[in-house]
Amino acid sequence: MANNYFQFKQFKIMQDKAAMKVGVDGVLLGAITDFSISKKILDIGSGTGLISLMAAQKSNAKITALEIESNAYNQTLENIEISPWQNKITAINIDFIEFWKNIDEKFDTIVCNPPFFEKSYKSDKEQRNIARHNENLPFDEIFKGSEKLLTDKGTLNLIFPIEALSKIIIIGNKYKLFPEKVIEIKPNFNKKAKRVVVVFSKEKKEIKKTELIIETEERHVYTEEYINLTKEFYLKM
Repeated sequence: MANNYFQFKQFKIMQDKAAMKVGVDGVLLGAITDFSISKKILDIGSGTGLISLMAAQKSNAKITALEIESNAYNQTLENIEISPWQNKITAINIDFIEFWKNIDEKFDTIVCNPPFFEKSYKSDKEQRNIARHNENLPFDEIFKGSEKLLTDKGTLNLIFPIEALSKIIIIGNKYKLFPEKVIEIKPNFNKKAKRVVVVFSKEKKEIKKTELIIETEERHVYTEEYINLTKEFYLKM
């Protein structure tokens, strides 16, 4: 059974209410995303509030955290309340599609660890299905809404399975959001990449392609690059 909380260096994540617990994908996206010059950040599908809190630690921005599922939304609220950054983060219990269609605010950075399972087996727990399956938040809607909400120099930052990369870039192009950075995530030196972090923007640029390897050949022995990326967050890095 997963722990009811996950302790980071500067904040704690309670995770007893949310279907999706703290995982490597969320930490990677929060650690890789550049929030440094952001004044306004939007976190789509906040879950436990992990990425919003990482953004708060890394920036001076005002952060809006959206979560459609009520238990996860309450978990986001709880984790904001026990954090040092209560005044920096606003959580809203709302569907992203409804949000972007009814707001004129602009954001410098949009970040999303999206549900990406399309036709895979579903559990009998609706809460977990909402978190994992993309019927409630198709990629088309992520890009359509982000194209409206981003500032001219803003970025959309996503993490998803690498096999979906070509398809998702095509969707982004349709809404005039273009990849400027592609970071392939390898579990270790001997395995192929399973995840990819992609930074999209409104300006077409030459794509910078890099890779991040999490572990060396030995289990739980982390690469220097991964340690440097996450050491401000993980207790034991």
